Amino acid sequence: MSAQTHRLIGIKGVDFSMYLGYNCHNMAKKTQYLSEEKYHELEAELAHLKVVERKKNAEDLEYAKSLGDLSENAEYHEARERQADVEDRIAQIEYSLKNSQIVKSHHSGQVEVGTTVTVDKNGQAETYQIVGAEEADMAAGKISYESPLGSALLGYKKGDEVSVVTPKGETKYKIIDIK
Repeated sequence: MSAQTHRLIGIKGVDFSMYLGYNCHNMAKKTQYLSEEKYHELEAELAHLKVVERKKNAEDLEYAKSLGDLSENAEYHEARERQADVEDRIAQIEYSLKNSQIVKSHHSGQVEVGTTVTVDKNGQAETYQIVGAEEADMAAGKISYESPLGSALLGYKKGDEVSVVTPKGETKYKIIDIK
């Protein structure tokens, strides 16, 4: 298989690329910014999916096949859908790990991936850590550098004012601290 035509081959040599809604060789290579903790978390999830979930799914498929007619076998179709979901997640994680760049929290004079920024929004201070898309968790104060707010803040310094356009309209933020 050439380097340009990667396919996702799963259990028993089945090519799952056609079930994923995208072809792995058509994915644009994009750096995935991850903390070291998230990188290891993804490695553990990948190992679990490959060892535990694939085996369980293969067993479920074998059981479903033993029930007879596959055209009207709900268990078989459900197992195939779960199999596609597992293979899709495996492909996503492998892509993220292959294209990852480890980012550590650090102090900087400007907002960048890995910094924590405190902004004033309508007189109220809000603090966010700028992270990669895989780690974004608004409830934990982690926003993706690709989000409207995250991308708008990138490159600005303490004291700068930034306007962010969202579906709800324009909002102004003033950067009051960067760590």
